[in-house]
Amino acid sequence: MDNSYDVIVFGGGTAGAIAGIQAGRAGAKTLLVEKNGMLGGTVTVAGINAPAHFWAWGTQIVAGIPWELTRRTYEITGKPLPDGESSKNNGKPKHIWVDRAIFAAVCDEASVDAGVDLLFHAMPAAVRREAGHWSVDVCTKSGIQTADAKVLIDATGDANIVELAGLEVMRHETVQPATLVMKLGDYDFDKLDMDALNAASEKAIEAGEIVSTDLGWYNKGPGQLLRGRGLNSNHLRVKAAETSEGRSQAEIEARRAMLRMYRFLKAQPGIENLYIEWVAPECGIRETVMIKGKTNMTGEDYIAGRFYEDAVCYSFYPIDIHLNDGEGIDLRPLAQNTLPTIPRGAMLPEKGECLVVAGRCIAGDRVAQSATRVEVPCMAMGQAAGAMAALGAKTGADPADIPMNEIHDVLRENGAIIPGDIKL
Repeated sequence: MDNSYDVIVFGGGTAGAIAGIQAGRAGAKTLLVEKNGMLGGTVTVAGINAPAHFWAWGTQIVAGIPWELTRRTYEITGKPLPDGESSKNNGKPKHIWVDRAIFAAVCDEASVDAGVDLLFHAMPAAVRREAGHWSVDVCTKSGIQTADAKVLIDATGDANIVELAGLEVMRHETVQPATLVMKLGDYDFDKLDMDALNAASEKAIEAGEIVSTDLGWYNKGPGQLLRGRGLNSNHLRVKAAETSEGRSQAEIEARRAMLRMYRFLKAQPGIENLYIEWVAPECGIRETVMIKGKTNMTGEDYIAGRFYEDAVCYSFYPIDIHLNDGEGIDLRPLAQNTLPTIPRGAMLPEKGECLVVAGRCIAGDRVAQSATRVEVPCMAMGQAAGAMAALGAKTGADPADIPMNEIHDVLRENGAIIPGDIKL
């Protein structure tokens, strides 16, 4: 870690990894700080290795660095490259799947090739705006280290840098539940007596031995969990997971729920040999806080497919609000040929300067966030953030003042699809 950078990215998840690569390729001296030991975020450490969606209505709408890394992962694993066939006339197309381990290594490789300094197992401690630049304190395993940057990118997913800078965020009393992803093994689902399992689960829930959401998103027994062999099947109430204290409690409760589920299922006929093949190192958080931005995306605008004049990328995913207490999901696919965009203004705090935000905590209401939070839009935002930050560092301009055509030019040079470039 050097003492001075053009761009420092905090968070190496789906948005931050791409942001760092783009900033580096655009010529910015870039540091990427990540709390975990690998890049990829939700795709890798949270186990949701199903980025969605690169296509909408049969047309590719996100390319650039996100698609490059995905394509490279498929090429290395020798699997046929997916296409957008399932998205034709379909507001809820199939997810594609990537190898978690290979994707993480591909992110490393692309970052290093772009000249990005990677700093794992580190977190922000403080940020200060001083004399036209940012001074940041980073907590490492060997102590606090300080560096300067011309532009910061907050890709923490939780607006941690925004808050450390003293800027405003929006909190909601209710947020979407989290999920601990795992893979279950050694049972034959087709031979299970689901009526008996449902009855046993109802009895265990009444006795307080398990919670209904330990077994699935709906109050319908363990069918969803067992059919999918775990995967993205449970729900967990979370509170203040943007903080270390809140996130710690979420992790504890997630594994507590896993243990309840495991004990219950192993006691049932036909599942006596159940074991957990793999569990994600961290639970997947869907929602914490959102920044107060220069533009606030609304669910109404998203559903209508609003085209923003300062749009930096497309976003194609249904409204997908996970509900607490076994109530399932509020899922609303988009109407035919609707194609929403994400504006630069939603990625910029209302106040402050030379700070760009990418990922699930951009400015918007909870309805819009339920769609823009997923992996491919976050990847596309990351590339846009990297381009804005690199241009800001080079020219000295605040990202809010950089002409949109200059941002789009950098993105096109790196293979990105710009809103307006395609017609459905």
